[in-house]
Amino acid sequence: MRVLLAIDGSRSADRARDLVAALPWPRDSHIRIVAAIRHGDGQERYTLDTALDAAERDVARPGRRVDQFLLDGRPASSIVDEAEAFGADLVVVGSRGHGPIQSMVLGSVSAEVVDHAPCPVLVVRDAPFTSALVAEDGSSSARAAADLAASWPILRGLPITVLSVAETLLPMPTDMTPGLYDEVIASYHESVDDARRQADAQSVVSAERLGGAGVDARPAMREGDAAHEIVEFARIHETGVIVVGTRGHTGLARLVLGSVARNVLLHAPCSVLVVRETARPHRGHRATTEHPAAEHPASAAPPVDPWTVGVGH
Repeated sequence: MRVLLAIDGSRSADRARDLVAALPWPRDSHIRIVAAIRHGDGQERYTLDTALDAAERDVARPGRRVDQFLLDGRPASSIVDEAEAFGADLVVVGSRGHGPIQSMVLGSVSAEVVDHAPCPVLVVRDAPFTSALVAEDGSSSARAAADLAASWPILRGLPITVLSVAETLLPMPTDMTPGLYDEVIASYHESVDDARRQADAQSVVSAERLGGAGVDARPAMREGDAAHEIVEFARIHETGVIVVGTRGHTGLARLVLGSVARNVLLHAPCSVLVVRETARPHRGHRATTEHPAAEHPASAAPPVDPWTVGVGH
């Protein structure tokens, strides 16, 4: 397995480093640790070099290959470019970083990496990996997330809850006549019943499929706003990691269609593994053996607002 761990010397990055060090990666996994610098002075470069050396020592284990690089360029672009060239199966980042936006739930670099990485991205928060929650909505992206949860060694052995949410928003009367509103309410109750049955069936089928793969999986169903219910379920049950699929839409459509996974990513109390349906590990890439920035300079993509970054169902 090829894992790219991005650090920046922050406490959030330290948590990501500690998790990577502790997870049961398959033998012969290759873990590459990177930090990125743009227009930094000598002191900043020295600080990042020191952090890279410390992280390499912490992550090293028998049977793992571990190396490190200091990338030159915009942090998010450099990390995404390195993930592409490295052929990463997974990118691991902290949830926050340095700078004026570090008080946000999700830092701008992490948000942009999630949006553009060519493979799944694990955004690390405090909770240990003691259990997992897979968000299921019947889509192909949710199927990809569930399949990954079943097959990746770092999640094997964890109890997994497959959660589906029936969205049951009551229509507002606005200016409808009483008789018409009564008809709308009757239709609403019928639709709600259908939504509940569908959500329940989705979670049961997905949990049974995981169970057939040897996973300790159980179904669960809630109703309400999907992102809110996923986050609250994780909070109440002290879930270690949420696995959520996203279709990877771009442009204006992602602001609507990406709202569920985006809001889960922003508000989850635990780590979130984002599996983008259109993102696949690029097998067969030759690992860079020289300074990566010399082989694939960072792109000049504009910064992405972390509050509108498109990740979601």
